[in-house]
Amino acid sequence: MFSNEIAMDEAARAIAPGTVARMVDAGGEALACATFNPHSLITARVLDDDPEAAFDAPEITARISAALALRERLYDSPFYRLVHAEADRLPGLVVDRHGDVVVVQANTAGMECCLPEVLAALAQVLGPVGVVLRCDASVRKLEGLESYVRQKGAVPSGPIEVIEGGVRFRADPTGGQKTGWYYDQRDNRGFVAGLARGLDVLDVYSHAGGFGLRALAGGAERAVLIDSSDAALELARIAAEANGFAGRASFVHAEAFRELERRGVAGERWGLVVADPPSFVKSRKDLGSGARGYRKLARLAAALVAPGGFLAIASCSYHVDTALFAEQVRRGLGDAERSGRILRSAGAAPDHPVHPALPESAYLKCLVLQLD
Repeated sequence: MFSNEIAMDEAARAIAPGTVARMVDAGGEALACATFNPHSLITARVLDDDPEAAFDAPEITARISAALALRERLYDSPFYRLVHAEADRLPGLVVDRHGDVVVVQANTAGMECCLPEVLAALAQVLGPVGVVLRCDASVRKLEGLESYVRQKGAVPSGPIEVIEGGVRFRADPTGGQKTGWYYDQRDNRGFVAGLARGLDVLDVYSHAGGFGLRALAGGAERAVLIDSSDAALELARIAAEANGFAGRASFVHAEAFRELERRGVAGERWGLVVADPPSFVKSRKDLGSGARGYRKLARLAAALVAPGGFLAIASCSYHVDTALFAEQVRRGLGDAERSGRILRSAGAAPDHPVHPALPESAYLKCLVLQLD
């Protein structure tokens, strides 16, 4: 519920941010219980359609238990997103499980207030060895919250291991991007790895090597990983060595667009090109320039794909919907004078479920194409 939908009288403005409130309509009919923050554009986030429902420690434990039961049905190993905000009935809360370590993001005032109960529930339900509180997302500023990173328990001092598709990766839960690993691309990485046998792979915006190293595990001849972060490339390098890929993997520190242009001018061609960038559209005002960015990325990446080869390109900008992203990719292919066919159009893995009433939270788009 947005601030312009709420009668923000003096009493409402006096409610402490994060308070669980009973929401009523103009006629006094009760609607729901929700966390309330009078200082945020998204003022109320529904916890339960029952206005009288309790949102206390037992209820939080029950919801985290239900989220765990789903993930244990989906996955055999303890590496996944355990809690995905609204879809798991815990709006504003993200929890990623990296084996014995969990990373918690409280992105709203409501979840910040509930952190003691959340941590107690995780201890009871999961019993992690260590917890990292990555409460440093920029969205917290919109909630009037401070930014911090804290640790509880025995969190390793260096990178931790994340296992995906039989590959042992390295993640940095305290200083890396987001929670240290992007589980949302798990299934897309698996699909791309299945295409990689015998191919040379260019992995742009490689982060810690998710696409590139899984491609090598799938039988790629070699992979070049490109990223602007030395820290991310070092994690990928360590993982390559740990998995016996060091002789087939190389790492390039570069800005993606300039590097793609340079390689295109040099006439390089690759059997598989992956372009999985960070968000180009941080807010709706950036939509025009961000959409053009995806078109340019598609053009530059497509120019490097050998005839009959494959392009995997993604967007994590939730302001860019599936149709707009597909249109920008189509235009980029046209600019590169390339044609082909879409083999896969997909979103995030099922540990990132979507609430039926929040279709815009289906933020991830990934297209895999074969190009002529």
